[in-house]
Amino acid sequence: MKWREVRNILCMRLDSMGDLLMTTPALRASWQEGRCRLTLLTSKAGAVVASSIPEISDVIVYEAPWMKAAAVSQFRDVDSEIIERLRERGFDAAVIFTVFSQNPLPSALLTYLAGIPLRLAHCRENPYGLLTHWLPETEPERGIQHEVERQLRLVSHVGYDCQRRNLEIHVAQESLAKTTALRERLSIGGKWILIHPGASAASRRYPPHLFSQVATGLIERGFTIVLSGDSSERELVRDIQKDIKGRALSVAGDLEFTDLAALIHSAPLVLTNNTGPAHISAAVGTPVVVLYALTNPQHTPWMVPSIVLSHDVPCGNCFKSVCPEGHNNCLSLIKPERVIDACLTLWRKQHKPHQETTHAHLGN
Repeated sequence: MKWREVRNILCMRLDSMGDLLMTTPALRASWQEGRCRLTLLTSKAGAVVASSIPEISDVIVYEAPWMKAAAVSQFRDVDSEIIERLRERGFDAAVIFTVFSQNPLPSALLTYLAGIPLRLAHCRENPYGLLTHWLPETEPERGIQHEVERQLRLVSHVGYDCQRRNLEIHVAQESLAKTTALRERLSIGGKWILIHPGASAASRRYPPHLFSQVATGLIERGFTIVLSGDSSERELVRDIQKDIKGRALSVAGDLEFTDLAALIHSAPLVLTNNTGPAHISAAVGTPVVVLYALTNPQHTPWMVPSIVLSHDVPCGNCFKSVCPEGHNNCLSLIKPERVIDACLTLWRKQHKPHQETTHAHLGN
């Protein structure tokens, strides 16, 4: 079988929500304008967003033991079961999406044992029979691509290309209606900014007391502030909120993914760390200011009006979840005044963001 004859594809993206969002252009290319049925094998975190990706027909949740955040099954029953589930689906091909620091061979072995005929991935060493098609892994030694470009290059290796390279998710009308009702109830409108102060990795979090200063400065300039976060970030948001002088509302822990996406879609501007909401903003076309830790250069906002803020440090591109130097200077030395200025600049340039038809990155 050739890749152009494929009709039933397993796409594997086993890491985070943001990584999956940055894979959506490659998924669109693999979908081949509806000629292929895509099933996504992903983590629990990825499954949260999967239902909002139009090209995906079905989702299988699997916490792979070779992934950083997964719990290892004591008796491996779940790992044996997943092979049988994949075998029963009769997939024609499997595309394995990874970041360069992840080893694709466990996933390749899974698809090989499931009897999937065509298997594609980046690989650092010769996979021999585990993969039928592969691209040699050249990152980071020979330069680093944006995560979107990396995955598009992978699928183009087997002839899958697409014209639309933007991130995209579907925002349900029901969620938009809930968001409208929420905004009316909280009197959110006019000049307001959504701030998302959390991130899964400690190295990617702007200090809470500086977020409070930024929010206060924006309020002094006439903005209403809305703070978002998941249920684990409620305390973080509360600590920031209590130090803000002026009207700052919190929806932390109150929104499912689809509702958060709808709120971001309705927001005139988002301020966030380098985390999921930065990529949700890109996927719905909302201008975004990103406080960007210099841990990994591959995840800047893609094809959306944006300003990316960092403080240059000699230890940049460390690829660490916790700052190895212990100071987080690439974020902690970004002055609140600089963040406020970036928000005001992007606000002025995009005062009617949802009437724009094109998106451009406005600077780093």
